[in-house]
Amino acid sequence: MVSSKVEGMAPPLPQSLKLEAVPSAATASLAEAIAIMARLRGPDGCPWDREQTFDSIKRHTLEETYEVFDAIERRAWPDLKDELGDLLLQVLFYAQMASEAGYFTLQDVASNLNAKLIRRHPHIFAGAEVANSSDVLRNWEQIKQSEKSASTTAPSSGPQSSMLDDIPRAMPAVLEASKLGSRAAKVGFDWPNADGLFDKLHEEIGELKAELTPSSTGQSKAAIEAEFGDLLFTAVNLARHLKIDPESALRATNAKFRSRFAAMESAAGSSDALAASTPSELDKLWNQAKSAPSEPPRP
Repeated sequence: MVSSKVEGMAPPLPQSLKLEAVPSAATASLAEAIAIMARLRGPDGCPWDREQTFDSIKRHTLEETYEVFDAIERRAWPDLKDELGDLLLQVLFYAQMASEAGYFTLQDVASNLNAKLIRRHPHIFAGAEVANSSDVLRNWEQIKQSEKSASTTAPSSGPQSSMLDDIPRAMPAVLEASKLGSRAAKVGFDWPNADGLFDKLHEEIGELKAELTPSSTGQSKAAIEAEFGDLLFTAVNLARHLKIDPESALRATNAKFRSRFAAMESAAGSSDALAASTPSELDKLWNQAKSAPSEPPRP
């Protein structure tokens, strides 16, 4: 069964489209993976695979995505090959379950993707001219908005939709904050430059400290959490203005902390010896770890 969205969004490829042929071995391997997935979910298939649902599998998808990130950051290319296979398995799993339910098939998924890539790259497939990658991104967003307008049904009596509605609430909070800031900036709701965000950071820090100040009414955990959230949101928007991926920056800092803490343990002799150290001894070990030669930055 092909959904109405698939039928409307997946027109046939242009006759003039010139694409390099995919090696037969690649298509054969993918076809075998699809067949294996169908067999695992079949009547006499694997009990565990047959029991899975969209909701039970989704947490595995997130885990596999982060394992792909980890392999890339470690430059572990053999591991990345395995992790990409695990991530592909998630796509095959969802498509198989959707096919069984009559929602759509893997072919529908691929057709949708093919049509979307062609529509959103008119400079490649339709003769449009672009000067740089900024033009490409601008065209992409304009085409995306046109697609949304074309697929909108008749007005309903419900609340008016927002341009932020398609940013999933389920995505990691740092990524969600970055996307919210980027989307709001498209209508001019943004700081003109990074200087304003540095000022905003100081303002948010002051508001957080104010909530931590003892008062006759006591401290409000909800208010402290709200101010801390505002501080983080501002920091994420500062990263956007500095053209830094906040998730990657924080992951790099986490890795740096791991390395330095391990150096502290090594210098102390053991984790137990580190735990027995005085605050001044810990500071000395930390400073030694910080001053140690670090690995060159990754490309």
